[in-house]
Amino acid sequence: MTKESIIQWRESHLSDRQAMLILAFAIGFFASVAGYILHIIIHEIQIILTSRFDATTFNWLYLLFPVIGIWLTSLFVRHIVKDNISHGITRVLYAISAKQAKLKGHNCWSSVIASGITIGCGGSVGAEAPIVLTGSAIGSNLGKLFGMDNRQLIWLVGCGAAAAIAGIFKAPIAGLVFTLEVLMVDLTMASLLPILISCVTATGFTYIFAGDNSLFTFHLDNSWTLERTPACILLGVFCGFVSLYFMRAMNACENLFARMNNHPYRKLVAGGLILSTLIFLFPSLYGEGYNAVNTLLSGNTMNDWSKVMNNSLFAGNQNLLILYIGLVLITKVFATSATNGAGGCGGTFAPSLFIGGFAGFFFARIWNMNQIGLYIPEKNFTLMGMAGVMAGVMHAPLTGIFLIAELTGGYQLFMPLMIVCICSYLTINIFEPHSIYGMRLARAGKLITHHTDSAILTLMSLESIIDRQFESLAPDLPLGKLINVISKSHTSFLPVLDHAGTLLGEIDITKIRHVMFRSELYNRFTVSQIMTPVQATLGISDKMIDVMRKFESTNSNFLPVVDVNNQLKGYVSRTRMYSMYRKMVADFSSE
Repeated sequence: MTKESIIQWRESHLSDRQAMLILAFAIGFFASVAGYILHIIIHEIQIILTSRFDATTFNWLYLLFPVIGIWLTSLFVRHIVKDNISHGITRVLYAISAKQAKLKGHNCWSSVIASGITIGCGGSVGAEAPIVLTGSAIGSNLGKLFGMDNRQLIWLVGCGAAAAIAGIFKAPIAGLVFTLEVLMVDLTMASLLPILISCVTATGFTYIFAGDNSLFTFHLDNSWTLERTPACILLGVFCGFVSLYFMRAMNACENLFARMNNHPYRKLVAGGLILSTLIFLFPSLYGEGYNAVNTLLSGNTMNDWSKVMNNSLFAGNQNLLILYIGLVLITKVFATSATNGAGGCGGTFAPSLFIGGFAGFFFARIWNMNQIGLYIPEKNFTLMGMAGVMAGVMHAPLTGIFLIAELTGGYQLFMPLMIVCICSYLTINIFEPHSIYGMRLARAGKLITHHTDSAILTLMSLESIIDRQFESLAPDLPLGKLINVISKSHTSFLPVLDHAGTLLGEIDITKIRHVMFRSELYNRFTVSQIMTPVQATLGISDKMIDVMRKFESTNSNFLPVVDVNNQLKGYVSRTRMYSMYRKMVADFSSE
């Protein structure tokens, strides 16, 4: 069947609402399959590579495996995919804001293979962002196949992202609020049900494929009491600053690696050296690191917690546990940056959970060792630290709360989870107004937000409203011939261009009436003598918010669009721009 025949069948047999619900179910199923396959790839590679390691001492192979994984990933991406697939969630946000929610077909599978190789061989990144990109791409491509419109494509991309999170963590509510907070897809009655269906479907099939086991093991031994509120508030503030450190350090490291984009093997050597050295010193950094987090969540004594130092130079020395935890907390961000910077594929979702868990344990252990106040359970604060750093890094407090609560069944800690996440979010919001995924797009003015007017301006394209049909004038054209041109013109202005197409000025018909009817002046004046300077020009890549501001400040009805060489590309009409704006607002706001 061709795409056209599929669209015709859908339009004749299904309403848009029925098609959305069916596609949401299919997206949930395929997203769960993709997540299951990715975790099988990671698990099998890790077993093959590390199952025979002696836990009581270090292993030199930690210096080799991560570099091999990154090298294989870079070869796969460069020669097979031939496209940039890093920063999965940021790419989804960009597709929603600038590409009408359209993602390439290879994104349905390429991130699964690339991140599986990277993480399985020890890359210190997460599998969640690649799966979010995979789920979103499945939603986008299914929507395109069945001829859904742009607004429905955004919903289907949201379904894919929500299903990916719900499937990986078996947390349907977390998947829903992730789409709301991180992807900033507005939840209306038309979009809520499809996203819920995809979340429940993905979660259900993940239970079928993988069983009841959760990524994290947690058993509540000490329930929360009101007296621990000050400690929870301080933990939230601490998580906020840890999140800020994570974001700033990550951004700085990525900028350093970006300078080596033209030298892939130099990037591989630099990133591989940093990553291998860190993993050799701190094996907890190997892969996603969830085993190390589980050690802190399930332990109750120093003997239990000290297992986190297995395979390291610190193994067997319990007195160095706090030092080890602190060093891992600091170096995780460099291991993650080195992995992606050297050519690996993975996300920052798992690293934020990892750092949060270690930060929570570090905070609680320091608190208890120094008897700062009432005893606080280390495992509980490890759990709350995970939620706090996630809330800060992603600017998503609800996602942090519900994900951790659903992951561990820790609903009895709902109140402290809320305190920590809120305090973390409020702390980092002072310094960073956008999440780690949205900060780059926000700086470029390409980030969709929940403000409808701002979202519409982001979605609008200046390219789509440029009128390229215009009559131009040469600067040496006599006034007499100008009158003939004016008599045939349908606009009140005419641009003056030189032989290279450079904009020199404009002839405003309303401003030359004092000379245009005096025939004795027709041979005395040329266009260059009576033209007026252009009030303002628009760049081809200007943001729509800036375009509107220029119209307001100049009170013009038309503004010229020029390229970097000041060559005229066309004109933008104020009337046409506002007409499109009103139409998009109406479409965006309707159910």
